[in-house]
Amino acid sequence: MMTGALAAAAVLLAATVFGLLRRRRDGVLRARRRGGDDEVDEILRRDDVGAELGERATLLQFSSAFCAPCRATRRVLGEVAEMVEGVAHVEIDAESRLDLVRRLNVVRTPTVFVLDAEGRIVRRATGAPRKPDVIAALGAAVDGGDRSA
Repeated sequence: MMTGALAAAAVLLAATVFGLLRRRRDGVLRARRRGGDDEVDEILRRDDVGAELGERATLLQFSSAFCAPCRATRRVLGEVAEMVEGVAHVEIDAESRLDLVRRLNVVRTPTVFVLDAEGRIVRRATGAPRKPDVIAALGAAVDGGDRSA
């Protein structure tokens, strides 16, 4: 009887820690890491994403049909793109572009990439980013911010 209670407590503790860690990282626009799992060292073009990229930067969003946070992300990215001249917001249905999903290592939606003027990925977020964070990430992309870190 005691072993079952200890096992249940251990599972509950592990789930709580996982939830807190995920909540802390969710929606954070991180700089590309060298050698990390999410590193994609390539330039995305109009043909890759199926839409025109922004002159200064592009907010690239991967969404899915039944994703509630995707709707909030669409609204935030759309507002930011309207605020900053030369910035485009491109939304891609992840289910219809599995080739790109695999290439960019998108594992859940929403996933947001901030591309610089050349189409290089300078920031990435899994989950719904906050508007101030998107604006700050755009500053790094537009100003030619660091591509390491």
